[in-house]
Amino acid sequence: MIATPEKLAAANKATVESLLSVSATAMASAERLAALNLNTARALIEDSMSTLKTLSEAKDPQAFINLQTSIAQPGAEKLVAYYRSVYEIATQNQAEITKLMESQLADLNLSLNAALDEASKSAPAGSDVAIAAVKSALAAANSTYDSVSKAARQVVDIAEANVAAATGAAVKAVGTTTAAKPARKSA
Repeated sequence: MIATPEKLAAANKATVESLLSVSATAMASAERLAALNLNTARALIEDSMSTLKTLSEAKDPQAFINLQTSIAQPGAEKLVAYYRSVYEIATQNQAEITKLMESQLADLNLSLNAALDEASKSAPAGSDVAIAAVKSALAAANSTYDSVSKAARQVVDIAEANVAAATGAAVKAVGTTTAAKPARKSA
């Protein structure tokens, strides 16, 4: 198999384009994460100022305690929403990069098969068995990759369902805890 300068240039160009796509995907995710963090910080400062103002207006200790407990539920919900957003960004980034890599793997398989076909045309007699073995090994590797990839997707789906259930339970637990606190009688 003789690689021509045109083939090498095309392969290099494809590699550079692939790296640029992965870089662009990673950069877009970083931008989304930075925007999320900035918006969350802004909202946290605004909420903190509002909370301090509300707490400073409490007339007695019981009102102060009631205000504190009423603030806990929305805070927990916002925290869970923030982590859910971070998780979404990370999951989308991973899915996009996986899609790019699978595309590159498919292109690589096509190139390898084409190279093997070309090599078999100019190979000496009797090398058909070796080329068939390489093709068979390539097919087995692709099949294994597909099986592992499907299993990994199932694990991710189960993990996402568990994360959703756990965050829902955490928000519910915080709501139950704040609602269940008995009111103290002032002396």
